[in-house]
Amino acid sequence: MAMAWGQRELFPTANEAEIQRTKFLLGKYKEMTILMQDFEKFEEDLKQVAIDGEAARRIDQEDMHADKTANATILIEKQRWVFQQYQFYTHQLRRAWALIQDEEAKRAVDYRYIQGYSYKETILFFRRSLSDSTIHRKISEGIESIAIL
Repeated sequence: MAMAWGQRELFPTANEAEIQRTKFLLGKYKEMTILMQDFEKFEEDLKQVAIDGEAARRIDQEDMHADKTANATILIEKQRWVFQQYQFYTHQLRRAWALIQDEEAKRAVDYRYIQGYSYKETILFFRRSLSDSTIHRKISEGIESIAIL
């Protein structure tokens, strides 16, 4: 049934591309949070290293006498941009995770992606209460729930 522009499905579903993108971002979640914490903790040090160090000179490989201050500023802005992108993605992932209705799926996604355990560790952790296939299904259902949002 075709829907008029602006209408949404009553029960939307995620397409395969959305699910894969969500799975990719969830797989990077722990790394993004670690890098964000490091950036917040050491931002001033990173600025100084960029100004003083080789990193600033090597941005522009063609000009061996590049302006270190300008290149350092560009490097710092790139780092800040990445930090802001990570903030956006992690916030959206946490928000969508919080809206998962199925508690088992929510717990499985939390353990696997938010806490950053491997698939094998997640299976072993939940094995006492759920079968391996159920854990796999709950992780998949959780990813799909996040992808919809």
